[in-house]
Amino acid sequence: MDRLLAPGVLEGLAERARPWAKQGKTAAYIPALSGADPEVFSAALFTVDGLSRTAGDRPAAFTLQSVSKVFMLAYVLEQKGEERLFSKVGMEPTGEPFHSLENLQFDAYAMPPNPLVNAGALAVTGLAEGKDLEEKWALFQAFVRRLAGKEIAFNREVAESEYEHAFLNRSFCYFLKQHGIIEGDVEELIALYSRQCALEMDCLLLARIGAVFAGGGRDPETGKGLISEKTARICRALMASCGMYNASGKFAVKAGVPAKSGVSGCIMAVIPGRLGIGVYSPGLDEKGNSLGGWKFLELLNQEYRIGIY
Repeated sequence: MDRLLAPGVLEGLAERARPWAKQGKTAAYIPALSGADPEVFSAALFTVDGLSRTAGDRPAAFTLQSVSKVFMLAYVLEQKGEERLFSKVGMEPTGEPFHSLENLQFDAYAMPPNPLVNAGALAVTGLAEGKDLEEKWALFQAFVRRLAGKEIAFNREVAESEYEHAFLNRSFCYFLKQHGIIEGDVEELIALYSRQCALEMDCLLLARIGAVFAGGGRDPETGKGLISEKTARICRALMASCGMYNASGKFAVKAGVPAKSGVSGCIMAVIPGRLGIGVYSPGLDEKGNSLGGWKFLELLNQEYRIGIY
């Protein structure tokens, strides 16, 4: 792994992956994301003992989108525990897209298949503690701040855009509420989920948080425990099986590491016991995964055998 930290290595891999960035399309169904430059490419590594490297462009902070599902999953696991959380959502991968209703319709209990598709993520967010929207948001922000080791902003414009256009997510919520999977006010849940997805950071900070999950829940700079080893392990396992949506199996073969993508074009990947990786390239494939980010991680595995399988 020391070879990855050698001067010029990360930059060379980033430049080899960059051409793929131009082939994808930005997420047009979220208006606030559609104007991103599809040719931007940025990457970072952060080891479990605090060393880091960056490469590529230095863009302004991007929103996490579905990568935030991993943070909320860890947060609720720490609050409510494994048994409570998995009474509302399954642990299985799916061959359906992340926004598909099919998984719910064919499950006898209407339970989402896993926490990383939209319906499952909404079920998890619905378990977050707090008496109202603002308290729930403040508590979750404080949790992410601890993972990051610094203040984290959220993009209000993106959050409002997602809230206004969350018609399918509202459908999930009402379906799940009908079957007792979620409780409480649907609009409050959609608002909290929209803010969660609009959290902002850059690749280096994303890689740093990845290093927390890689290091069994410990802060890579201070060594302080931030989440339990069990929570970190569960999150890694679900990232490995479900994190790249219905391309997760192919990604496991090609890149070989637990990862979670977001439709802003970011990917957080984890090499257990070693390091976290953050990649940002907003051009997406037909599954909703960053083309440039995928290629970068695939090249890492080809050249440096980072895969865990």
